[in-house]
Amino acid sequence: MSHVNTIASLRLLAPLALLVALAACSGKDEPAPAAPVAAPAATPAAAPAVSAKVQSMGTEELRDLASKALRENRMYAPAGDNAIEYYLALRDKTPDDASVKSALTDLLPYTLIAAEQSLGREDFAESQRLVALIEKVDATAPALPRLKQGITGAMQTALKRTQEETDKVKKDAENRTKQLADQQRLAQQQAAEAEAARTIAAQQDAARRDGERQDAERQASARREAEQRQQTAAAQQAAAARQAAAPAAAAPSLRPVSTPAPRYPAEALRSGTSGEVLVEITVGTDGSVTNARVLRATPSRVFDREALNAVKRWKFEPVGAPVTTRRTLAFAPGG
Repeated sequence: MSHVNTIASLRLLAPLALLVALAACSGKDEPAPAAPVAAPAATPAAAPAVSAKVQSMGTEELRDLASKALRENRMYAPAGDNAIEYYLALRDKTPDDASVKSALTDLLPYTLIAAEQSLGREDFAESQRLVALIEKVDATAPALPRLKQGITGAMQTALKRTQEETDKVKKDAENRTKQLADQQRLAQQQAAEAEAARTIAAQQDAARRDGERQDAERQASARREAEQRQQTAAAQQAAAARQAAAPAAAAPSLRPVSTPAPRYPAEALRSGTSGEVLVEITVGTDGSVTNARVLRATPSRVFDREALNAVKRWKFEPVGAPVTTRRTLAFAPGG
């Protein structure tokens, strides 16, 4: 059969391959196995050594595919289409076939070399697959413990290196973030200082405008006070003239019935302001006040309203004809 001839060729190459494998693995006696090392937490569960597809094939198909794989130098790869998987499936189906066992024995050194090489390039998935094939061929193979420990140690080293690289990247990012934050703080500080300068300038400008406004208001207030004094003086003169011209006999004919006092303005009471208001009232025939006006007030515009409100409520005894008269209402805080 064709696979028998191929196996014979492999037997000639096997001793050389084994020597190469041993030289690559160690130049001295192999040390005692170290204590088991815990596998990294991220290590995935190992897949079956022989794929389900290969295991489902028949014996003749497996023999043909195994021979073809040997001819094409697919001794242990790719996964699911290599000679060692086909022969392992054949061994499961024909456990007494010596040629299959011999083929697996011849393929083992090549698989060992491939496992070492994949481990050296940190292809952990491939090295684990090849170790699973080796273990299925011969669970007692001397190189298995060392390979397994090598995979675990290399994975941990790779994880540590990755973590160190990640930490470095993180630290670099933190440093960049800190530098950026420092730059932002500096920019914010400069912006705050500029804003403070603008605020001070605005406050100074506002104070200047406020001073100008207050000066203008003081001048306007002075003008209004002067105008009020002129108006008060004119009103007093006119009232005096009217009082002099009014008939003297009209007032005595009025007999008061109710003359309530005026309400003291709260603001004037708080400030202790006193004064008086001269009012002119007209009393109708029924004794009620039909008209009232302020002739003079001291001080001006402080007691006017309350004086008018009071006299409008006054009542007198009925008279034969309307009577116009004047009354002075005094306002004193303690009165």
